[in-house]
Amino acid sequence: MAFSVLISYICSLSVWVILTLWLLLSSLSPLIEKISDHKDFKKLLRTRNNVLVLYSKSAAAAESSLRLLSSVAQEVKGRGTISWIDCGDTESRKLCKKMKVDPNSKEKGVDLLHYKDGAFHTAYNRAVTLKSMVAFLKDPEGAPLWEEDPEAKDIVHVDSEKELRRLLKKEDKPLLMMFYAPYYALFFQVLAGMNVYSAEFERIKEEFNVRGYPTICYFEKGKFLFNFENFGATAADIAEWLKNPQAPQPQAPETPWADEENVVYHLTDEDFDKFIKDHSSVLVMFHAPWCGHCKKMKPEYEKAAEFLHVTSDSPGVLAAVDATVNKALAERYHISGFPTLKYFKDGEEKYTLPHLRTKKKIIDWLQNPEAPPPPEPAWEEKQTSVIHLAGEDFRESLKKKKHTLVMFYAPWCPHCKNAIPHFTTAAEVFKEDRKIAYAAVDCAKGQNHDLCKQEGVDGYPTFNYYNYGKFVEKYTGDRGESGFTTFMRTLRERDHERVGKKKDEL
Repeated sequence: MAFSVLISYICSLSVWVILTLWLLLSSLSPLIEKISDHKDFKKLLRTRNNVLVLYSKSAAAAESSLRLLSSVAQEVKGRGTISWIDCGDTESRKLCKKMKVDPNSKEKGVDLLHYKDGAFHTAYNRAVTLKSMVAFLKDPEGAPLWEEDPEAKDIVHVDSEKELRRLLKKEDKPLLMMFYAPYYALFFQVLAGMNVYSAEFERIKEEFNVRGYPTICYFEKGKFLFNFENFGATAADIAEWLKNPQAPQPQAPETPWADEENVVYHLTDEDFDKFIKDHSSVLVMFHAPWCGHCKKMKPEYEKAAEFLHVTSDSPGVLAAVDATVNKALAERYHISGFPTLKYFKDGEEKYTLPHLRTKKKIIDWLQNPEAPPPPEPAWEEKQTSVIHLAGEDFRESLKKKKHTLVMFYAPWCPHCKNAIPHFTTAAEVFKEDRKIAYAAVDCAKGQNHDLCKQEGVDGYPTFNYYNYGKFVEKYTGDRGESGFTTFMRTLRERDHERVGKKKDEL
């Protein structure tokens, strides 16, 4: 009797397990790829460059994780892939053993591993939340979100304009708010923080005059009063300041350089031509009072001027022009950046010298004046296999190629500068393939602002993949030559496989 009861219990238990498994699989998001075969897994890693894999000891253990990952998969669609391997399943057990993964050893019976460009990258060890996992898959090598830092647990982290408005409306206590960008180092704790780097927050940045990062604003009863500008402050300094918040005191105006005691000749629109005519060898520094690079160079320039002043056989004299005051001179010599150094010989402009920034370099060069090395040509001016596109010809050009990887960049961006040589080399590899193209768009050019915004560019560089002009996905792989070439080779191999299948069918 007891034996038959036991058998009945086991049968009912099996039915319950099967029913649970069926419900789980039927509700599994189509964006999550369930893998059980090693060949299928290898193909997945070969064709996708950003894959997060959930290994579970059983289907039941995976249930809550899969619910969360279904939402993650929806958020990163086109940029990342979610896969599930049930190590409790007979067919999948061999795959788990081959990959040397044992979710049974984990507390919850699940393990999350990330694969990048076909190889294991890292175990996922950040917060198991929708926001953190989405942020990770959008930038697997990026720093964790600020709110993941245990020391930031008491800070209100704001994610949207709607949340910001709600916070300002309900908060009666004084509020210190940091507007920041994710790449900017945080120097101290504040009471609230909002990442406004993305283009979607342009209205917020305009309203609160966010011109750089971090910008820290002080609010009372939802009303912005003034900025907090002590960027070297500690947490204790901020706590003390909040006891009696005061607006920043206006700084005393700096003494104009021309009014200081120094041996640099300060020229104006009125006396410039006569001075240049009277001195056969003159180096002129066009500067602006607010320019940081000018302030840094100023003491070196003055030391060089002093040395030349006491030298019996001086090779020249040093002069300076405040281009913000003497606008006629700035316009005549096309001054567009500061500092700009120009050399005049026998009353005529001879060279522009961007490389002279120290006393030694200035003196050495004046003793043997030579033409400076030619400026490095812009990327689009170089002869490469990268196609440079602008707003008006963007879409039509892309329609001519089956596969195009487009790099949206800004010339001043350090990450762009690092990626450009690798992207250019990858373009050379495929230059003979008429179906493949590597293209670039300079988002700093006014004519391309709308285009970059339209294509979802919210940081530099951004890489988008297009198929005959239609956007398919963002490229989030390695930014080296191998990453760019592997991505395109994978697409080409996929094309060959399709052609092979069609031939076999015929």
